[in-house]
Amino acid sequence: MAVRVGIGYDVHRTAEGRPLVLGGVTFESPFGLEGHSDADVVCHAVADALLGALALGDIGTHFPPSDPTWRNASSLELLRLVRAMVEGHGARIVNVDTMVVCEAPRLAPRRDAMTVAIAQALRVGAQQVSIKATTHEGLGAIGRGEGIAAWAVAAVETA
Repeated sequence: MAVRVGIGYDVHRTAEGRPLVLGGVTFESPFGLEGHSDADVVCHAVADALLGALALGDIGTHFPPSDPTWRNASSLELLRLVRAMVEGHGARIVNVDTMVVCEAPRLAPRRDAMTVAIAQALRVGAQQVSIKATTHEGLGAIGRGEGIAAWAVAAVETA
């Protein structure tokens, strides 16, 4: 078996009047994220990392914002479709590691729920999904609360 690694990154602006969904979990928040789907930066970064590990392009290639099919789509559903692509290429997800960058909300109280939601979408154990968070210490657009970003790294085994 060979292990392949991919990296993913996503960022979305904050927007009033939308739900805030991170890692498949809806947070109580006065703002959500702007985007064509539910704008879940955590799931999007994980999807890109998995696609990258197998050189399958990126999330925008497979689920373009120009396609109305994906309007307000659940990013957990997109992650399930990416998992099916990974499995369709004879690969197995080893683990995913994410870093969410935001000033608010605090993720710690919902981190376990996010971990379980992503693990279920990927059909892996919760111990194979890591979610961490940090702030931008008030610096830049994310530090001013104008957006939320996420990085992800994924490892997959191939035959």
